Amino acid sequence: MKKYIVFFTLAFNLFIAQNQRFSYQYQFVKDTLNKQEITKELMNLDILKDGSTFYSRDVFVSDSIMNAYFENQIKTTGSMNVDSKIMSQRKGSVRYKILKEYPEFNIFTATNIGIDSYKVADDRKLVWSILSDKQKIGEFNAQKATTEFAGRQWVAWFSTELPFQDGPYKFHGLPGLIIKLEDRTKTHQFELVGTSKFMPNPEKTSEFIGKSKEIEINQKQYKKLFLEDRNDPSKVIRQAQASGAIFQMTDQNGNKISTAEMIKNKEQSAKTKNAKDNNLLELDLLK
Repeated sequence: MKKYIVFFTLAFNLFIAQNQRFSYQYQFVKDTLNKQEITKELMNLDILKDGSTFYSRDVFVSDSIMNAYFENQIKTTGSMNVDSKIMSQRKGSVRYKILKEYPEFNIFTATNIGIDSYKVADDRKLVWSILSDKQKIGEFNAQKATTEFAGRQWVAWFSTELPFQDGPYKFHGLPGLIIKLEDRTKTHQFELVGTSKFMPNPEKTSEFIGKSKEIEINQKQYKKLFLEDRNDPSKVIRQAQASGAIFQMTDQNGNKISTAEMIKNKEQSAKTKNAKDNNLLELDLLK
C-alpha cells in the first residue's frame, strides 16, 4: 500500500469564508485500568478563511462564567479571592486549544502550565494511507484513511462532501473534512455531531483580569515542561512565593488554608490524578 503525505491546494476559499463551525463529540478513557469510565466533551472546530480553532465548548462556557464572577468580585471588593468552591464548579477536561494556520497548515497548541501561557509549535507531518473502504456516517458519504501520530495508530473517515482539509485536534490533510476519528484502542474517539455557521467575536479582554503573554516554544520544549509540571505541580507556587507573592486560599467551607497546606493538597491531588490519567491522547508525552 502506497503511503504519502497529502498536500492539496485550498480550492474552496468561498465556502471556507462562510465561517463554519463543526461540533464533535469527543469521548475518551483517562485510565486504562478503568475503561468503563468514559469522559465525554463537546468540542468545536471553527473554520475561518485563514485557519481554524479546535476547542472545548464546555471549557469556553465555564471559563466565561468564572471570569465574569472574578471580574465582578474585583469591581465590588477591590480584590480577588480564589475559593475552592467556585473552582470546583469549573467544567470541561480539555483545557487547550489547537490552532491551524492556512494554507500551510502550521499547527500550534495554546495551553497553560502553571501560571504561564504557551503557544507550542508542532511541525510533525501526518502521513496518510487512503483506503478504498467507504460508508455513510450520519448524512455524509465517507472514506477511510489511516495514520500514526503521537504514539498511536489512528483510523479516520473523511467526506469530500465537506470540502475542508481539516479535522478534530491536529489532524488534517485529507481531501475532505474528517467526520470520524478513533485510535486503534478505541479509547479516544471523535465524531461529528453538528454543523453551523457562526460570526466570529473578537476575544474579550478585561481591565481587571489580564491575559499573560504567550511564550512560544516547540514540541520538544513543551514535553520537558509538561513532565516537570506533572511530576512537580507545586514548583510554580514555591517559585512565586520565593519572589514575594502572597496567596490567600480557602477550602470549600470558606476556611482559610496556609500556603504549605495548599502545596501539600496540590501534590497529593496531582499524584492521585496522574495515576488515573495514564492514557493521554498524545501517548508519547509520557515516554
